[in-house]
Amino acid sequence: MMTDVWFVVLPGVLALDMTGPAETLRLAGGRFRLHYIGPDEEVETSIGLKISGVAPLPEHLPAGSLLVVPGAEDSARWFATPQAETVRRWLTRQQPQIHSQQLTLVCICSGALLAARAGLMHGVACTTHHDVLERLKAAAPGALVRENRIFVEDRGIWTSAGITSGIDLSLHLINRICGPQTALEVAREMVVWLRRSGDDPQLSPWLRYRNHLHPAIHRAQDLLAAAPQRAWSLPVLAEKVHVSPRHLSRLFQQHLGISVRDYLEHLRLAVAEQCLLQGQRTEQAALAAGFSSPRQFHRARGRAS
Repeated sequence: MMTDVWFVVLPGVLALDMTGPAETLRLAGGRFRLHYIGPDEEVETSIGLKISGVAPLPEHLPAGSLLVVPGAEDSARWFATPQAETVRRWLTRQQPQIHSQQLTLVCICSGALLAARAGLMHGVACTTHHDVLERLKAAAPGALVRENRIFVEDRGIWTSAGITSGIDLSLHLINRICGPQTALEVAREMVVWLRRSGDDPQLSPWLRYRNHLHPAIHRAQDLLAAAPQRAWSLPVLAEKVHVSPRHLSRLFQQHLGISVRDYLEHLRLAVAEQCLLQGQRTEQAALAAGFSSPRQFHRARGRAS
């Protein structure tokens, strides 16, 4: 199923705030259809590049869409433009769909300020670029502004700290919509790693420990992730990735800070927990995940807590 993504494009838009998320979503195997909308058919970006063929602002967006509001080079002057006022009024009209979560609002950098001025941030946990946090608080006194965060989500409204954090947020959205494997493949294609801010839940084991560029480790992780329930031995795994067992162990410790055995255990725990959520009994879940017994599963659980 394809998801429509609508980028609101205004004069002076920060190029990376728009192109970073757009390129990230484009790489997700055709799962997103990108649109560019705004008051002007042609706009000049922060780097002087002109974008033409911008479609008019539609009165309504299809349910299930992502609505992306990038930031601007000079957001203080930006808000004084008639184009920004047009978008502010338009965003206000989208409020019922956004607050009912028919639309997912994604604000990059100072785009959160425009959403705040449209009345969309009252009572919402949010963030923005550190330079404009105080202005966000002033624009939406009722907002729950979070500092030192890469991105924040609250009831279908996503905000990010800006610039490259728009890529981080886009990868997380791909993970949510398309699954962790697609997010991982896009991150590796872009030669970036998946990040989270400190207060966010930990990444799933399929995405954790992937912020490295070593091909042998990635191959080993791919094999383990594809069949964590298999009775993997270090020599068998090392042979499949064409390194010695000792070297593979050393690589995991050096680049991941974790042993091969512990990494596999994290994967198995995630599988077992998923089985439990699906209503399986503990013994069934433990065996399905590759544990030899419920007792071994409970011990692993204890080590992870």
